[in-house]
Amino acid sequence: MRLFTMLKRDERGATAVEYGLILALIVLAILGALRGFANKSIGMWDNVAVTVLST
Repeated sequence: MRLFTMLKRDERGATAVEYGLILALIVLAILGALRGFANKSIGMWDNVAVTVLST
């Protein structure tokens, strides 16, 4: 029973989980931004290719 009480008071694992969740949210935000950037970049290069090929 004493071990259970000690584990219940230990908050180091909770802090690690919180940092993990924050990191996961940051990664998702970066991936979303990269997806938007990639779509615009692909559109730009498609436009350049069409322009070059049509001249």
